[in-house]
Amino acid sequence: MDGGGGRIRRYLIVANQTLSGGALLAKVRELRDAGPCRFHIVVPATPPHDHAYTDAEAHRIARERLEVGLHRLRDLGVDVTGEVGDEHPVSAVKDVLDREPFDEIIVSTLPPRISKWLRADLPHRVAGFGLPVSHVEGRAEPVTPT
Repeated sequence: MDGGGGRIRRYLIVANQTLSGGALLAKVRELRDAGPCRFHIVVPATPPHDHAYTDAEAHRIARERLEVGLHRLRDLGVDVTGEVGDEHPVSAVKDVLDREPFDEIIVSTLPPRISKWLRADLPHRVAGFGLPVSHVEGRAEPVTPT
């Protein structure tokens, strides 16, 4: 891994529907086991696609997903923080990168046939920020209301 004398690696996770899924949790476990690391999650406040919505509803859904995701990652014993971001995933990532340094971006999406983020080429677009990008493909996880 990193030969930098125990330097803590920082990972930015961008996820929404797949945030609490097994594929992303497995990736986090793998990175946790490889050496000291911290994670920051940004959940874009992406509007629901199945009905008319308000910005407040999109933000509430993203907040609920974030809270569940933070809880599940903390259960893995990792240092994790998070926030709800802009509804546009590239803008959400840029906003975080403008404030904080990271070593890698992890993009978690739905499978190709249903992922709007993959149709928008999100992994390659965020690679334009100059950091390594890992792509994790998962399934939609239901939001458990708080």
